[in-house]
Amino acid sequence: MEDLKFKFFGLINKQNATKVPLMGLNPDLLNPPDSQKCEDLRSEADQSTESEPIPDQDIESIEGIYFNMDGSFDPSRYELEKLPMILHSKEIEKCYKKLKQQHQVVSKKVLQLIMQKQFACNTEFEKILLLQEQLQDVLEICKIGRADLKLAKEQFTTASLGILANYRKRQAVEDLLNNLNTIKTLQRTGDRLQELLNEGNYPGAISLLLECQSAAQTYKHFHCIAKLNENLQDILVQVEEALDTTLSKMCTNFDVAVYASIQEAYTLLGKTQSAMDQLHLHFSAAIHNTALAAVHGYAGGDMKRQYKQLCQAVPREKCIACLTELCKSLWTILSSYYLVVNWHNAQEDKAECKSDVKDLEATFSKQYVKHKLENSMVRVWHDVETKISTYLTNTDLTHTKFEQFVQVLGIVNRLVEIGEELCGYKSENLQESIKEQSSSYFSHYHASRLDELRMYLENDGWNLCPVKSNFVATQLLEFRSLKPSLNNCKVWNSLDSSNLSDSDNSGIDWLQKYLEDGSSPFTIGLDDSMDEDIMMKDDLANQPAYFSDESDDDIPDELKHEYVDEPDHARASKKKCKLKQTGPMVTNTTLSILRVCGKYLQMSRLLRSIAVTVIESMIQFFELCFYTVHLFFTSDLQINSDSLYSPKLKLSLTRIRENLIVSENDTIEDNGNAKYNKVRQPQLSSIVNLSQPEKLHGLAERIVAVESLIFLGQQYEGLRPYLEHLIINSPQRGFLHQFYMQTIASTVDLRKPVYMAVVSQVFDVANILNLMNRVNWEVTDVMSQHSNYIDALIQEVCTLNERLNAIGTCTPLHVDVCNAVWENVAHLITHTLVEGFSNAKKCSNGGRALMQLDFTQLKSKFEKVTSLRPMPHREYVELYIKAYYLPENSFEEWIKEHKEYSVKHLVGLISAACQNNKKTRQRLTALVEEQRPSR
Repeated sequence: MEDLKFKFFGLINKQNATKVPLMGLNPDLLNPPDSQKCEDLRSEADQSTESEPIPDQDIESIEGIYFNMDGSFDPSRYELEKLPMILHSKEIEKCYKKLKQQHQVVSKKVLQLIMQKQFACNTEFEKILLLQEQLQDVLEICKIGRADLKLAKEQFTTASLGILANYRKRQAVEDLLNNLNTIKTLQRTGDRLQELLNEGNYPGAISLLLECQSAAQTYKHFHCIAKLNENLQDILVQVEEALDTTLSKMCTNFDVAVYASIQEAYTLLGKTQSAMDQLHLHFSAAIHNTALAAVHGYAGGDMKRQYKQLCQAVPREKCIACLTELCKSLWTILSSYYLVVNWHNAQEDKAECKSDVKDLEATFSKQYVKHKLENSMVRVWHDVETKISTYLTNTDLTHTKFEQFVQVLGIVNRLVEIGEELCGYKSENLQESIKEQSSSYFSHYHASRLDELRMYLENDGWNLCPVKSNFVATQLLEFRSLKPSLNNCKVWNSLDSSNLSDSDNSGIDWLQKYLEDGSSPFTIGLDDSMDEDIMMKDDLANQPAYFSDESDDDIPDELKHEYVDEPDHARASKKKCKLKQTGPMVTNTTLSILRVCGKYLQMSRLLRSIAVTVIESMIQFFELCFYTVHLFFTSDLQINSDSLYSPKLKLSLTRIRENLIVSENDTIEDNGNAKYNKVRQPQLSSIVNLSQPEKLHGLAERIVAVESLIFLGQQYEGLRPYLEHLIINSPQRGFLHQFYMQTIASTVDLRKPVYMAVVSQVFDVANILNLMNRVNWEVTDVMSQHSNYIDALIQEVCTLNERLNAIGTCTPLHVDVCNAVWENVAHLITHTLVEGFSNAKKCSNGGRALMQLDFTQLKSKFEKVTSLRPMPHREYVELYIKAYYLPENSFEEWIKEHKEYSVKHLVGLISAACQNNKKTRQRLTALVEEQRPSR
């Protein structure tokens, strides 16, 4: 033990040995100097060394080779080799002195280091002593263990150890059997996975697959498991392919259970985001393939053609059916996408309700899916819109029937609504494409309808079409789909229309209804194009041919067919005489105009962008009828008087003639232009006879024409709120206000010139004036008997009254009509009286009294026969007669104020009133002549 201690201390001292350079000279290399001389040199070096202070920095000047641990270094030889070939004692002494100083510095430094490390050395020594004690304890434990092992060996037999060995082997065999069973189960997993895939249980298949992969990873040290792991990876690829195929089917046939299973499977795979990206690719592909297949089904031919070429190849007669099929097919894709979005929103709501704990990865995935669905809705709709817009742009719908074209508008309008409901997209491309088609179609269609209306007017017999007393335009079938919108006009009149929509689906989630029952919004009839589905089959079956509130049993046979031209007008007139007409006066032309207006309004309602053009066309229908009635029934007017025409009536007729009727100045090219929309001036049908005095020169036809036009104007007036709503945001809406304020307002004024054409022929004005010229107006006494011309006038009034009553048996004469006729009679009589009075060159006070008596008698008889009180235009005669009594100083003012009298009338009045004062007569006559332009 003591030896071990000394060896350990030796080792420590060896490790702590300071690197001291070896100093000295090798005597074998130098000649031994003289001993005395060496002593002197040594003593001198010692003295010089001891006499000089030794700086510590000299240690730094020691060459590094002296600190080399290699034992082969010989410092003496190293120093000797440094000596020059010729030796000098002084140099050697100086070198010796330097080396001795360096040795002293090193020695001093080593001593300092030893003193510094003394405490650490003591500490390490204490540790060594502690280690020695611990080694003694370990040695004791080993002795005890050896003793115990020796005792165990003596006490246990070989048989006991054999039992332990066998038990260990049994445990190993059991572990081996378990591993083999697991391997066997893994080998059979492929069959079970295939069963789950066939059942569509993708989550179960993926869960089993992931579990098998985890187990295979545990037993990967077996060679058979390595092969199985490759097979499982192949099966996983097959599962993902099957998932992708099933996911693509969700684009056209969404199933909640299947889609939920797919999403769960992708969640297990950790590919939720990539699945959503793949789903949108499938939707884009589905839209393209579905549109291509739908159009090819009608176009036929080579399937490899581009979609645009297929659209152009669709036959005209199949265009509408192809569009409907295309929209139905694309609707399934849109509805599937909408249901996908709803499913994810519902799942997000459920997740928020179940737990407040948020997994960052799951939360990010959900946010990604939500953002992807919201942003891609516009893209999906844009793809659908592009397909339909391309089809509409490359299809010729010019010669399509109007009902079919309205159906196209309804389909497109429904698409626009769907776009707004799903993603708030305005579908500008779709609206622009249908606008182009509509403009082209409507221009061609309106030109045909305008020319057709001219033909109707030329062939109309102006006979009454019997209708119910409550008949209005909205009862026509063409207005059926417009009823909800027209009813909303009451709201539009009381509220700000800018905050309201023309859609009849407001407040009703019609889109949700179609999604819930799985039906398509494009399986609609011709009239059900946009509104709520209020047109039920039972209701349609109960409706008559033209009216919505009447049954076929109550409608005369005349209404059950189109009224264009009657082959047997006499028989038709006979039937109408037997009919008790109580409704408004309507002709077949009026009904035709209203029907076309109903169709036009369907277009404007479905496509607001062409509403201005449509309404302008509707106005042209009315104006053409307006102009034609005036043209036909005032052509034989024998009185040329501006008083028969109101300023609005004059302006309306002039404007219509310039804008609508073809004149001699219009070229063939202009007339052939569809946008020019001018028609030839209509010609009265030869079946209308306006020259029979016994029938009052066609008064019945005139009444029917004018009153039916007034009724038509009333229907236009009823449509005014809706028409204003359609173009409320258009800068061109001023024309509609002008139409109502000028044309419609002047329709009633048309009664005067039309009825005056009859009155002017019924009354023999020349005979009356001749009788008045025979009257002696210079009587001296006041007469008690009226003149003979009054009896002649009253007789003609009575004759006219009888003929009116006769006409009233076949044609209902409303009070307004009778009053208008008698108002014209009064107008003619009063102006005839003034004309006759003005012919009197001389007139006495008795003659003035006779004039007053004659007019009073006439007025009394007229009011009695016509029941029209007071007699119209009586002031015209009364003021003229009273003017005879005016003094000269007031006569001039009266002439200036009353400009309703002609120059001839005033000159005659002046001549009779101032017959004794030539100067005054000349002065007043000159005044009247100056005012001639204004009279």
